[in-house]
Amino acid sequence: MRMTRLEYNEKVLEHFKNPRNVGELEAPDGVGTVGNPVCGDMMEISIRVKEDRIVDIRFRTFGCASAIATTSMLTEVVKGMTLEEAEKVTWDDVIKNLDGLPAVKVHCSLLAVDGLRDALYKYYRSVGIDREDLRPKTHAEGEHHDNVKDEEACQDDPLV
Repeated sequence: MRMTRLEYNEKVLEHFKNPRNVGELEAPDGVGTVGNPVCGDMMEISIRVKEDRIVDIRFRTFGCASAIATTSMLTEVVKGMTLEEAEKVTWDDVIKNLDGLPAVKVHCSLLAVDGLRDALYKYYRSVGIDREDLRPKTHAEGEHHDNVKDEEACQDDPLV
């Protein structure tokens, strides 16, 4: 198998080398955990909510440079947003804020957004609000994102 070098822009490399908001929150209001069984990326996102606003957010990611960079950028994007605003964040928003990703790494931004949605879902559930629309679907439930091919998407990042 031939390994190829992926070209990352400076912003992606900066968020990979110096990720923002890394770690766990003490007594979070919601924690989302998602993973991709094909490539092994795992993400945990914890949020603190005050007056319907995300006042703090932290993450832990086990994955490639793109997984770390997208989760880092996601935390920067949603910190300070209202819950309603955060619910509307898409994988495309994350990619645009990173000034792009290699096409085979777009799935990493999908995971980051799914982790946020899971944290929001669990927060709402903890306060007695049913928001099944925010509950991320698992691969077993048949979720499929356009433009993502798992065989290509989960290649190793041999050179960062």
